[in-house]
This record gives sequence, structure tokens and C-alpha cells, in this order.
Amino acid sequence: MSKRFTGWRMALAAGGIAVVAGAVAIGHAQNDQPARLAAQPPTVLEPAPAAPKVVPQTPAVVQYSYAPLIRKVAPAVVNIYTTRTVKNAGPLIFNDPFFQQFFGDRFGQPQEQRQQSLGSGVIVRSNGVVVTNHHVVKGADEIVVVLNDRREFKAKVIMADERSDLAVLQVDPGKADLPALAFRNSDTIEVGDVTFAIGNPFGVGQTVTHGIVSAVARTQMGVSDYEFFIQTDAAINPGNSGGALVGLDGKLFGINTMILSRSGGSQGIGFAIPANMVARVVDAALTDGKVVRPWFGATGQEITGDLVESLGLDRPGGVLVNGIYQGGPAEKGGLKIGDVVLELDGRPVLDPASMVSLLASRPVGGKADILVQRDGRELKLTVPLVAAPEVPKRDETVLPRGHLFAGAKVANMSPALAEELHLSPLDKGVIVTGLERGSSAHRAGLRPGDYILAINNKDVRSVADLNATWTGFTGPMTVKVKRGGEVITATFRQ
Repeated sequence: MSKRFTGWRMALAAGGIAVVAGAVAIGHAQNDQPARLAAQPPTVLEPAPAAPKVVPQTPAVVQYSYAPLIRKVAPAVVNIYTTRTVKNAGPLIFNDPFFQQFFGDRFGQPQEQRQQSLGSGVIVRSNGVVVTNHHVVKGADEIVVVLNDRREFKAKVIMADERSDLAVLQVDPGKADLPALAFRNSDTIEVGDVTFAIGNPFGVGQTVTHGIVSAVARTQMGVSDYEFFIQTDAAINPGNSGGALVGLDGKLFGINTMILSRSGGSQGIGFAIPANMVARVVDAALTDGKVVRPWFGATGQEITGDLVESLGLDRPGGVLVNGIYQGGPAEKGGLKIGDVVLELDGRPVLDPASMVSLLASRPVGGKADILVQRDGRELKLTVPLVAAPEVPKRDETVLPRGHLFAGAKVANMSPALAEELHLSPLDKGVIVTGLERGSSAHRAGLRPGDYILAINNKDVRSVADLNATWTGFTGPMTVKVKRGGEVITATFRQ
């Protein structure tokens, strides 16, 4: 291994419950984006094996080895080493005014330090395309991919998708083809399927652990925007992040991303991002470099035990539709307020988070079959899979000096912007997307996420309205703002 990584060390943080299985970097990757790769066909999601699944029946069968399978798939799993530059303000004592009186500020100036960390990755194209976790390479100045056979390649980030915690890298293997893993259709994975987690835990080198799928469709873990994790009891530890979770068919089930632990070590509860979600991100990286995901065009709430009887259900689960965007996919598919969404393409919808994640793993341009319950009976509907439109155009603007809300960055709300900001697609108007600290807007009490509804009883429907309403202002101004569902009215004076 290269000498530049021999000084690497890792310390575990004890006492936490949720531990990300890998090094977390600070900041955003600054790698130069290489030219987009030549157009490639979309990722193929392999079906489940045709042969029936059976439990071993004889001692001879139990003694079978997984070694041939591991020899086949392990070369496609890589170690990832990163370095990044961080600034250290130095010892706290040198920030003391008493010391500065004698020594000046030189001891308190930020000093650059180089930090090294590690993770794992999976080769998914023979021409050197590698997928890993976003948090493994976040903020990295240098990324080195080390293969199972100890070959080393410098890597560049060709796309980072923080919302799914995935990043796609490119290495240049020259004329050689690299071993690559095929994708399993993760919708076909079941609890009890045998799994192998392959990665580089604690930097000890490539390691294989064995277990089963403990659960599917785990949500609400608080790690990323799209959570529909595969849970496994195969041992996953820090450094495994970005590594492969594979099945007996040698296909990629998912990308290992985190563990739940009180000690920082594996306690048999690990999570992987499903292959279907990974495939969407890889395909986006190899086309236009932007992940475009379908949207539902409706809002909904989780079905709790309190709602089960009133909705005529036999158990909690599903999403109760409580709002529909006019002209959106849900309306075009025939959904109505009060419908309960039970399944999407045959997969159970457990809550709004699982609904969002299932949609996000589908490609734009197709259709999704939705099973809903309406008035006590089940209906099958078909919803088009389309991207959220940016209508109206956001027209994002920083309000100029002299404006009451100078320093506020405002934009026209649209379904596309709502998707980016994790807000309801039903809200319309002008939203505050940012503030300059100490600006007039900041002193006036505005906050990011506020909607400016009206000024002096004149509705504000667009950024243009906001600018026009302001023209000629000389006296008191009454402003109506919506914040967190509550409407606030305040009067300002010059």
C-alpha cells in the first residue's frame, strides 16, 4: 500500500446509538468534473434466481463452502482512501487576549492539517466506474482506490448525491477491464436471503462477513432523504461504508452504509442502500450527471393505530392522501383525497418515507402501479413517473440594499423547488431560501423557509410581485408571512 496512507488511524466514538460505518468528511468534494462518459445502456437489474430457495437438508450440504462465490465477487470490491485539508485554530490558550498582547495573533491563526480516512467501494462498470457512499468521499482533496489485487488508482468524483448518500467515482484502468458486479433487482430480496458484506473494516484489509437479510424497507433512520434500507446481521463496522452486500447469486444487493451500535462496533444491525436506488444514481452519473427522480404530486400522512378503524383498515400501514397537486401525477392517475395508498408496484407502502423512496428508485419516463383503498374497497391505479416541474421558474434573487428585506434570497415556489427543499408541493408563492447574516432581512426577523404572502394587503404571488409591491414605499408597511403553517402579520417602519 502507498506510504501516504500508513499513518492512518481511527478512533471510535462511544455512547452513540446510530454510527455511520465509515469516515465522515467535512465540506463538499472539490474534484474537477471529468468529461461525461460515453453514453451507456442503463443498469440491468437482474431477477431473482429461477431455482427455488431451499434449506440445507443433509450434513454434506451444510459443509459446502462459499469460497468459489467469494473468489468471483470479491475482486470487484475496493478499498477507498481519502485525504482532505482541514483548518485547526490551534490551542485555545493562544486566543486569550493576554497572550496576544505579547505574541500577537500568529499562534491563533488557522493551521492546515491533512486528515486521512477510509471506506469501501464497488466496481460497477468494467471501465472503472466505482460507487461508494457520499460520506466516504465528502470533502476529499485526494481519493485513491485500491483493488483486491493491490493495484492503486487515483479517482475522481463524477457525481455526488448527498440525498441518497451515494457517490460515483471514475478510475482509469487503461486498456484493462476491471471486475464488476451486476445488480440484483432489490425489489425481489426477501427476509432470510443469505448475504455477504464485503469491505475494509477498521482498515485491516478486505474482509467478508456472512449473515441473512434481517428486514427490508427500513425507514426513518435519519441518515438520508431516501431511506428504504435492507437490514442485515452480517457484521458491518467502520470502514465498511460503501462496500458490497451481495447474495448467493453473486449479484449486488446493495451498498453498505451504516450500523446501529452503542459501542461503535457491529452488533448485528447493519443497513444497505438497495441496488435499485444505487442503479438510478449510477445511470444518472453516466448520462447527464444529474439525478432526476419522479414525484408523486400529492401529500399524505402515516396511518397510525388511531386511524385504522375509521379508515376501515385491518392494520396500521399505508399513506392517507390529504392533498393533491392540480395537474400532477397523482391527479392524472386518478387518486383522490382520502385514498389510502397501500402498495407501489407490488411493494408495501408503510409510511410517507417508504413511498418517497420507492418512487425515487424508479426511472423517470415510465409508470407505477398503485394499490389504494377507497371507501372500503381496493383499486388499482396507474401513475405516470415524471419529474417535478419548475413552474413557475424560481427566479431566485437576493433583495438589494434599500429594500426592507435586503439580504434575503427569495424564489418562486414550484414543485421542483419543493422537492429540493423537502417542502409540500402544494404551497405556492415567494419563499425565503437564504439570509445574509446581519442584513436588514435578518434584523427584521425573517427566516429561511418563510413564505411572504402579502405586503400592505396586496398578495405577493411571485418575486416580480414582491419587487413591484415595494416600489414607492414611504410609510409603515404591513407584511404577512407564513411560517410552519402559521400566518404571522407584522408592521415595519422606515
